[in-house]
Amino acid sequence: MNEPHDLIETILLTEKATRLTESQSTYVFRVRPRATKPQIKKAIETLFKKKVAAVNTTNVRGKWRRARTASEGRTSDWKKAYVKLADGETIDLA
Repeated sequence: MNEPHDLIETILLTEKATRLTESQSTYVFRVRPRATKPQIKKAIETLFKKKVAAVNTTNVRGKWRRARTASEGRTSDWKKAYVKLADGETIDLA
């Protein structure tokens, strides 16, 4: 669980995340729910070779979903990490 590839699941490329990237050099990642801020910081610095200034996290609760009329279910809970890079640092997403 301490491997960087195990902690970081994916980068989120939503409209809000793109605006944060452009204005504040803050990138949004979907991470494992048990990941801590120091682990996330170390994983980003290891994977992308960039200096991280701050990490903020939030737990996202799953939503109730209905399939047709018979079955109901719930999507799984997950964790989101907002990673602010040091001045002058960027991650190339292309």
